[in-house]
Amino acid sequence: MASGKNVPATIPALSGEQSLNRYLAEIRKFPLLKPEEEYMLAKRFQEHGDPEAATRLVTSHLRLVAKIAMGYRGYGLPASELISEGNIGLMQGVKKFEPDRGFRLATYAMWWIKASIQEYILRSWSLVKMGTTAAQKKLFFNLRRMKSQLEAFEDGDLKPEDLKKIATDLGVSEEEVTNMNRRMSMGGDASLNVSMHEDGEGQWQDMLVDNGPLQDERLADAEEKSVRHNMLNEALAALNDREKHILVERRLVDEPKTLEELSQVYGVSRERVRQIEVRAFDKLQKAMMRIAGEKRLLPAM
Repeated sequence: MASGKNVPATIPALSGEQSLNRYLAEIRKFPLLKPEEEYMLAKRFQEHGDPEAATRLVTSHLRLVAKIAMGYRGYGLPASELISEGNIGLMQGVKKFEPDRGFRLATYAMWWIKASIQEYILRSWSLVKMGTTAAQKKLFFNLRRMKSQLEAFEDGDLKPEDLKKIATDLGVSEEEVTNMNRRMSMGGDASLNVSMHEDGEGQWQDMLVDNGPLQDERLADAEEKSVRHNMLNEALAALNDREKHILVERRLVDEPKTLEELSQVYGVSRERVRQIEVRAFDKLQKAMMRIAGEKRLLPAM
């Protein structure tokens, strides 16, 4: 393998929000790659450091970066900056990509793109600069989703039952959840109906890369789900039978069992069932991270 290879930064200019429309139009001109074409280009770059091959790999996935970046606009940062950071992650993904491992580039690069964007958001949000541990990052990027699932849309502090649920699921303390919720409540989300120009023409919602999923995004999503499913099954092997059964019944089925129901099954208290659930979830998370590292699916943070 060639050493010291670099990915050429031949990407259309994106200097600010005013150029976003032009940028999105330009990146749509780059064709998507067929699987065999992608493989040959990746091998050329891996073995010979071919800059032309790297350029084609990068430019064919710029739409994927833009699509992912648009999903992070709720953090109040310029879309152009999110895309730029995502492009950096894409180039790192291309540099580290190993085509012989059997994954498509979109599946692998998605991890790098998201990691790069998330790191940028954490650096940029002064409200959360103190929370940079792995648990804090996980809390920051999952709190909105979990509040939505619990329909906890009201302002102010969370209800005790919602607070406990989020803290347990994410493996953090209730105090950390409360503090993060208060910090994020101060930031506010940006509306997609805000006009892009002073004359009122154009809205951010018009800047979506496509009305439907991109071809490479659909493929990446399908492959990622398959990878995660296989990783989950492998990680579950790290649990004993009781831990596995309780975790599955509490978190991995459409209609979860209550603590009371499981306490009757095993003849222990509800609190003991909850402790086993938390311990099993922690073991599962660690096993998933270990497996992801072995498969080289996660970038070094």
